[in-house]
Amino acid sequence: MRKLFLASFVVVVFGLILSACAPAEPIDTTNKPVMKMADSELKDKIKARFDSDARLKAADLSVSADADKNEATISGVVGTQALRTKAIDLAKETSPGLILIDKIDVKPRELTREEFTEERAREEMEKARVTGEKLGDSLDDAWIHTKLVAKLITDADMPGRKINVDVVNNVVTLRGIVYTAEQRAEAERIARNTGGVKRVVNKLKVGTASKSAK
Repeated sequence: MRKLFLASFVVVVFGLILSACAPAEPIDTTNKPVMKMADSELKDKIKARFDSDARLKAADLSVSADADKNEATISGVVGTQALRTKAIDLAKETSPGLILIDKIDVKPRELTREEFTEERAREEMEKARVTGEKLGDSLDDAWIHTKLVAKLITDADMPGRKINVDVVNNVVTLRGIVYTAEQRAEAERIARNTGGVKRVVNKLKVGTASKSAK
């Protein structure tokens, strides 16, 4: 009985040794094809992210994609800088390391005359007082000031708040410094094309400082 047990033990041990010494199964080192994302798939993923936000969905931003380069281009118009930033962040979440080309313009939506309340008018008049601008007592004057200042601030070719805007009885007076004659003419054009403006008095002066000094 003892001999039988020892013989069985030897067989088991021998079997384990043979298993350990046996060559391992060959590993497939061939490069298996990796499924790449199609351009349309990357585009649809970004659009789906935008559609998750009601404001971005309404903005209907345009998206083009190059999946091979992991690159996307977004263009269109949104009402605020915060919304532009959100669009960029959502797009980047769709693919790690995504190269994003941002062509989004920020243009605040103009409030209609019906939307412009007395409370908003009081706020605008206080802002004008702080910046040294003149506003009449009417809702129209405050409404025009709100729209025109927003246009001038968001225009990349304008020197921002170096332009003062006075509005009295629907008449706009532009004061301050611009860098070129073209800017002076453009500011006046923007003012004339603002709804509710009856007349524009252009008192802007062309300064000698370089545009980079803004």
